[in-house]
Amino acid sequence: MVDCPADAGTARIPTLFPAFLDLRGRPVLVVGGGAVARRKIAALLPTGAEVRVGAPALDPEVAALVEAGRIVHLDGRFENHWLDDVWLVVAATDDADTNRAVAEAAHARRIWANVVDDAPLCSFQVPARIERGPLQIAISSGGGAPMLARHLRERLETELDESLGALGTLLVRHRRRIRAQIPDTGARRRFFDAVLRSDIQTLLRRGDVDAAERTLLAMLGLASHSAVGTASAGRVALVGAGPGDPGLLTLRGLRLLNEADVILHDRLVSAEVLDLARRDAERIEVGKESGHHHVPQERIHALMLEHARAGKRVVRLKGGDAFVFGRGGEELEFLRAHGIGYEVVPGITAALACAAYAGIPLTHRDHAQSVRFVTAHAKHEDDGLDWAGFAREKQTLAFYMGVSGLERVRTRLLAHGRAASTPCALVENGSRPEQRVVVGTLDDLPALARRHDVRSPALLFVGEVAALAARLHWYGAAPIGGSEDIATAATQEPPAPALAEAA
Repeated sequence: MVDCPADAGTARIPTLFPAFLDLRGRPVLVVGGGAVARRKIAALLPTGAEVRVGAPALDPEVAALVEAGRIVHLDGRFENHWLDDVWLVVAATDDADTNRAVAEAAHARRIWANVVDDAPLCSFQVPARIERGPLQIAISSGGGAPMLARHLRERLETELDESLGALGTLLVRHRRRIRAQIPDTGARRRFFDAVLRSDIQTLLRRGDVDAAERTLLAMLGLASHSAVGTASAGRVALVGAGPGDPGLLTLRGLRLLNEADVILHDRLVSAEVLDLARRDAERIEVGKESGHHHVPQERIHALMLEHARAGKRVVRLKGGDAFVFGRGGEELEFLRAHGIGYEVVPGITAALACAAYAGIPLTHRDHAQSVRFVTAHAKHEDDGLDWAGFAREKQTLAFYMGVSGLERVRTRLLAHGRAASTPCALVENGSRPEQRVVVGTLDDLPALARRHDVRSPALLFVGEVAALAARLHWYGAAPIGGSEDIATAATQEPPAPALAEAA
């Protein structure tokens, strides 16, 4: 629901007094029986208002509500007596004269009136609203810029976690108890700050209401002895940042970035994703130190432990997904061993995103019935990888690796029988504005990378589907490189299925 748009001739937007109305058991009139009236009725019913709808004809859904006894129908055209004992009225007809008559009659009786799409006739506005259980946020532009109010609502919808509703319900349930045990306003404020820093919201997000309530009551017991906040426990969230495009970050990941006190991020996390984080959060890059040396995993563990034990909300932000070649499992084992609370937010792993942004389907009925994700950083011969299995046809290989290993990949696959003409694609900076896609064959792969100076971060895709990048690409510049045969095959449309197959 959005507020009434201002009339083009309105000279000044009024300053409105915001208020939330208790309409339980109070008569409210909606004049009009069409689609607009239906939306207004739907918003009024959850408030417990006694809804009356006046109109000569009703929308089928409105008629069903009348039939079910949920609302009362006043049949016919508007009459002044419809306003008897009414607290509030909404004019929602498609007839301007009727709407004006409703507004004038309501104003004469000092009844609050809202006329849809006619701000000068409104004595109250219906704001854009965000609801999280008992928590409501209302946004109004005073009728002057309803689209701006709607835009802001949509932004806040993405940032406010659904668990806030459950948290609000929990706090309402124990409101009297909290006030009785913590009568001092300042102490009560500190208690609520501690609640918001605790694991209660994480527990509610998991659906563990009982554990959240036990935690709240335990904190309340400490608060009554003036100990609240002294043992505030930090927590760690492993968040997958995706491949670089900030639009691919999950809503949950965005919310945690806005809550974080400390962000430990890999070097492959894009600046655009980091820009979404809370401005005053401490950012620590753990992908490299001075001299371009990677931060040891043990040091990353120590940083997580240090900040969590200090009561901080820590986000361990990883490029792609934490559980796909991201050492997320090792970090959870460490946190669990040291009694630190944690949660995991998956990210779009680089292979999925880079393939999609390059127009490469990882599976395809005609070319690949399976896909394998491979990390190929090891340089020694006995790397433990299933090269014989990788060399089989009708599958896609997605290699997470630096470009320095291309020679070894080519040599091992050819040695195990993969055809030299197998299509390949290198996707550099996938999903980012500077994305490049280089296509070719397995045989000329290393030379192709050198010729076009392909640099990390880059993913390698091996398999027949890689050739489709030349025809299906949609993001950024067209693919470069590749043999004439690859380009010709990729630009040909697939043949129509035979009639027998279609049957």
